[in-house]
Amino acid sequence: MLQTESTRWVCTVPVATVWTAPEKIREVDAEGLGKTPNINKWINTMTAEESRDMVDSNRVQSQLLFGEPVMIDEMADGWAKIAAIWQPSQKDERGYPGWVPIDQLKEVEALDELGYARVVSQMAQLWTEDFKPLLVVPFNTMLPVKELGEFIRVQTPLGDAFIMAEQAEVARGFNQVEKGTGVDVANLAATFLQLPYFWGGMSSYGYDCSGLSYNMLKANGVIIPRDAKDQAAEGHEINKDSQQDWHIGDLLFFAYEEGKGRLHHVGIYYGNGLMIHSPTPGKAIEIIELAGTVHEKELCAVRRFVENEGAEE
Repeated sequence: MLQTESTRWVCTVPVATVWTAPEKIREVDAEGLGKTPNINKWINTMTAEESRDMVDSNRVQSQLLFGEPVMIDEMADGWAKIAAIWQPSQKDERGYPGWVPIDQLKEVEALDELGYARVVSQMAQLWTEDFKPLLVVPFNTMLPVKELGEFIRVQTPLGDAFIMAEQAEVARGFNQVEKGTGVDVANLAATFLQLPYFWGGMSSYGYDCSGLSYNMLKANGVIIPRDAKDQAAEGHEINKDSQQDWHIGDLLFFAYEEGKGRLHHVGIYYGNGLMIHSPTPGKAIEIIELAGTVHEKELCAVRRFVENEGAEE
């Protein structure tokens, strides 16, 4: 670990991709790298085959949001080997491991005495101290609070900045967000309908299946593992064969070989036999009916992370 007790290394760009290894990058990935990555352009530039190759070639592990802290194990040739400490994983007990370009990280003063401002809108504008636009950051970005008001002053790796109070909520810690209900989880996921699937995606530019479940629960006060396989090993086990026992907001897990093979997908139960999920490259977040689909045959587990189901308005 290269940081000290008084400092931490954090992500300096709106979204930094965590790669399996530096040699996994391709020419088409240039827009996702550097000090000013353009995630929208990167996603839109890729062909269907290149998007699928992200999955088939295991190029990407996860993503970091602006200001998200990491532990650094080593630096070499412009890359840092990191553990994303806010993303639990069986791959590393400290947090999700992978590689990030060094120029997308910065060492800053460790600060969290006043808690964190969590972005609640799909995108939010950060402003400089003289109220010029600084950066647009995605949903669930969490930044240390320095001062409260109509505009919240936050610490960022680019210096102090302001965010409109209506675009953020303040939590005492990254894992101390106010807890929501199962209905809150499902309804929040529905605000991202038609957002493109993106392998390894952890931002409101594009989620993968477990990125969606992780972020919807994180926004409702529950930190779960980053990957679907790890998620399925936690939570409260619910009888998968008794749909009447499922709650809205439960996580549904799917495996090949009609539920007996390798686990490969997760969705959020939407009630009434429906599921909301981020399906596969080339598609977008959608609500589907489980009956009569391959998912019905592949269901292998149901897990509950939010005990209070809540009620629809």
